[in-house]
Amino acid sequence: MELRSGEPSGMVKEREKGKRAHRDSSREVLEWRESFDQLLKSKSGVNAFHTFLKTEFSEENLDFWLACEDFKKTRSKTKLASKANRIFEEFVQSEAPREVNIDHETREITRKNLSGATSACFNEAQAKTRTLMEKDSYPRFLKSASYQDMTKQATSRGTSKRSHT
Repeated sequence: MELRSGEPSGMVKEREKGKRAHRDSSREVLEWRESFDQLLKSKSGVNAFHTFLKTEFSEENLDFWLACEDFKKTRSKTKLASKANRIFEEFVQSEAPREVNIDHETREITRKNLSGATSACFNEAQAKTRTLMEKDSYPRFLKSASYQDMTKQATSRGTSKRSHT
């Protein structure tokens, strides 16, 4: 911890915390390319991926996946049914406002699952959407200018840190 003249020790701690946060976020950005799971585990990764998907007009896939993740945490039976219907109407049914790209069979299975809504009623549709993102959008995200810029910043922060220590 380096104390600058006249600097209160609280500011030094804040500066050190900021350096750690930059180091952590730099490492995190680089981990996103290791696997799609690494990206989805990271809140900032999900945000960056969402921003990218908006440029491709396909953010509904991630929004659906996130809605399903949230849905699985629902414990109330009545909330489960109403959330299930809302998710189905927004993302799954034919001509839905933000319809995800799933096959007719999966759409039908999901529709039937709604009659006895459980936390697993979207599992198949969510898995298909996830696979689509992982095989299609995720590789394009890793090649995108925005992600390339993030990795350049992350690696330059990492090398500039080493040269200062």
